[in-house]
Amino acid sequence: MTFRQFAFRNVMRNRRIYAAFFMASVFSVMVFFLYSMLLFHPSIEGSAVQDIAVLGMGIAEIILYIFTMFFLFYSMRAFLQARTKEFGILLHLGMEKRQLHRLIFIETLIIGAASIGVGTFLGYMFSKFFFMVVRRIVMLPALPLYFSWEPFALTVGAFLSLFIIISWVAPVFIRTGKLDELIRGDSVGMETHGFSKIRGVIGLILLGLSYGMAAFTSNSIVIGLVFLLPPLATLGTYFFFTDSLPFILHLFKVRKDFYWRHFRLLAISEGVIRLKENARMFFIVTIVSTVAFMSVGILASLTSFASQYREMNPLGLVYESFPGNELEHEHINRLEYELRKNEIEYTYVQFPVLKQRSSLTDNNVTIIQLSSVNQLSRSFGNQAFELKEGEALFLPPTASTFEQLNRQTVKTVLEESGIEVRINGAYPYELFPAHAIGTNTIILNDADYDKLALLVKPSSVYHAFDIPDWQKTKNIGLNIEHSVTESIIKGTRGKLHFNFDNPGLNYSVMRTTFTLLLFIGLLLAGVFLLAAGSFIYFRLYTSLDSDRKQFDVLRRMGITNKEFKTIVNRQLIPQFFVPWGVALIHSFFAFLSLQVIWDALAEISIVRELTMVLVGFTALQVIYFYLIRWRYLAHIRTPE
Repeated sequence: MTFRQFAFRNVMRNRRIYAAFFMASVFSVMVFFLYSMLLFHPSIEGSAVQDIAVLGMGIAEIILYIFTMFFLFYSMRAFLQARTKEFGILLHLGMEKRQLHRLIFIETLIIGAASIGVGTFLGYMFSKFFFMVVRRIVMLPALPLYFSWEPFALTVGAFLSLFIIISWVAPVFIRTGKLDELIRGDSVGMETHGFSKIRGVIGLILLGLSYGMAAFTSNSIVIGLVFLLPPLATLGTYFFFTDSLPFILHLFKVRKDFYWRHFRLLAISEGVIRLKENARMFFIVTIVSTVAFMSVGILASLTSFASQYREMNPLGLVYESFPGNELEHEHINRLEYELRKNEIEYTYVQFPVLKQRSSLTDNNVTIIQLSSVNQLSRSFGNQAFELKEGEALFLPPTASTFEQLNRQTVKTVLEESGIEVRINGAYPYELFPAHAIGTNTIILNDADYDKLALLVKPSSVYHAFDIPDWQKTKNIGLNIEHSVTESIIKGTRGKLHFNFDNPGLNYSVMRTTFTLLLFIGLLLAGVFLLAAGSFIYFRLYTSLDSDRKQFDVLRRMGITNKEFKTIVNRQLIPQFFVPWGVALIHSFFAFLSLQVIWDALAEISIVRELTMVLVGFTALQVIYFYLIRWRYLAHIRTPE
């Protein structure tokens, strides 16, 4: 048997331990390859989709590569430390340390090469399905499967270099010490499992402080908390697993009436040992799971914003002209021509906007005419309003301000014209985007408005297009949109005497961007969660031999099958669901702060999307638990 054959058989003999590690590596390679296939796809070159795809996929590949590097380093360190008994025997039989290092190098390369090969193969096999999903998201006419050397070269080059680095560095992780200690392996140093009460209390305080600030945050401090809470919660999480949980379990052990009942003695004592042994692993699983939850949650909230975009923008097209705009009539005629050409139904209403100073508040008031508002409102299917001479209504700048303004009755004089008006309540229908016409706007009756129009020139003219099939407008007014975009890029926005907004075009871009980012985020979250699960899987199966011996003793003592499953559940459930539960709580309070941000930006609710994310991850974790529990019970019952 050659040295390479010996290394290969070593890998095959430890395949049970390497299984989850191998699966996570394969999935990482597969996702990386799929991203690369889209990056180099010839159908998106020179299109707007390419910018979104290159940015999103590029960032995702960098994150994936960095995370995979961390995952491989941590996993290899744990694998090699768990095999110290095996290495001790090899050294005892005469193997030199140089040969041991070479053995580990070859083993790591074998696993790496297999992961790259299988991951790339599966990636290409699923490329067609991946392109079908992306094509639906970005609404491309076609995104066919293609074959090019570039995605293969990028994937193989990136991960091969990563595994070579790991192979060279891996021998550093081998535990050094006396030969007899190596042969005894993990049994060394497992007798003492201390904790610090002070750090345990500090961990609970830090987490409580983080949750409290996240729950009771406000618009004024939420941005600052974005930078303060993550390090605070991370430190609190580390102390929680290393000291707080052992401290809490110790309090249960002190209560003999509770501790000495049924199988709690065995479950809690074993739980304390495993908790202390795996505290860092639980901490890493919690942070990785939290990142996965938060990534998908934030991206899901963006898609929620896109889905509620129509409610925030009731009009199909909006053109606002300011004094000195010589292109106003040309632009309006062009927009109407393009709408008619594309057979898009619309209602066009023009709003000359007047300004006056209120004698009551000494602030400027924006004024629009009731007949124009009724004309636009009827196109939405709403009832027309009537106002007598001297009457007016508030136009709420946002939907949330309606109730407050509707309860107010105000008498004021428009100072420049001397017109006295009584503002009684607010207009109940949403016709304009938030703050579109102004933050302090009133709807004036026609008689008073006509008097005022003879005395005051309009400060702007608001051209509103109500378009029922508003998503068809994404190709309307592209030249005008280009002029606005170009002026922003050149920094000459102040010289442009008009504004133009096309919600249909904006929605198309946002929907494509956010949905594609969510899809990318879901794949990344899948990699994170699979890696987190592989940590737990590895810890279970590296201690399988000692667990088998322990349960064999219990069976000889007369333990029943039902009692056996109860003990296994009490040992496995904390390992699976405590890190996941902490991650879920972290994410829940983080989402409370995120809701405050969305309330300030757009007044939208993200509860439905975030509930779906958390429920979905919960279901996946439960399925994964039962799958691992089934295999674990099968191995425990199998004699050596």
